Amino acid sequence: MNCQLVCVPSDYWLSSSQERVEYDLHENDLSDAGYRRFLSRIFNPVQRLLPGSASGLDFGCGPAPALADMFSSAGHSMALYDKFYADDKSVLEASYDFVTASEVVEHLQQPKDTLIQLWQCVRPGGYLAIMTKRWISQERFANWHYKNDPTHVVFFHLVTFMWLAAHLNGRLTVWSDDVVIMRKPLASIE
Repeated sequence: MNCQLVCVPSDYWLSSSQERVEYDLHENDLSDAGYRRFLSRIFNPVQRLLPGSASGLDFGCGPAPALADMFSSAGHSMALYDKFYADDKSVLEASYDFVTASEVVEHLQQPKDTLIQLWQCVRPGGYLAIMTKRWISQERFANWHYKNDPTHVVFFHLVTFMWLAAHLNGRLTVWSDDVVIMRKPLASIE
């Protein structure tokens, strides 16, 4: 099965310092009701799946980790990781009941490696939740605004997530046009 991932050639990638300048322009604020409403698209479905108290990792949390704050306010313990704003790689060696990656996978220069690493952080029975816009067709891609962001270097299709779930042996649930959740199987009893 072809995974349908569209990749920008590396010659067109921004340098890390150029990328950081772009991210510093974002105006994400923990108390911004509109931003929290935007993040509720991933928060709400994940929150419904979790027990009363769970541990999570907000991967790509940015300078204002509002999604992690939303989960913390709901009673979950949260770890943070962001290449530019919370670069503590030790959190990528721990395991969690859930991992979120909201509006970050489109920035990954090595998406397969990173997603496998995140999957390894998910405990058996846990969840990897991803929010990103998906491309639908070649015709629509040509005029798609999402591809014009210079920090976006990979674009996922629904088939990409189906391929990934099969490759990782996860169960894929498509929650909306931009949210997918993969559940890791429970460990077998031997």
